[in-house]
Amino acid sequence: MSAEDLENYETDMELQLYREYRDVVGLFSYVVETERRFYLANHVDLQARSADGEIYFDLTLQDAWVWDVYRSARFVKSVRVITFKDVNVEELTRNDDLTLPKPDDLN
Repeated sequence: MSAEDLENYETDMELQLYREYRDVVGLFSYVVETERRFYLANHVDLQARSADGEIYFDLTLQDAWVWDVYRSARFVKSVRVITFKDVNVEELTRNDDLTLPKPDDLN
């Protein structure tokens, strides 16, 4: 396998992953980003903890999807992450929460 073949394979895998993300993002309530992974989840519990003067984060996700091109099964029932690095949690806006003006309302 040439370097070009490998690069094409990786590009195809990333494109498939993006398409899967696009198809499933509407099923989830939160986007969660850690230093190692990107998740979609429906329940997020983030606790700041302390041990020996160090602060760390204990993150538990339920009903999640993992952005990882190398995983064969990206849907997981439960995820627990312990990290000393930043954790970003964003609540997704539901499309049904947005209302666009009707064409008649614009005049």
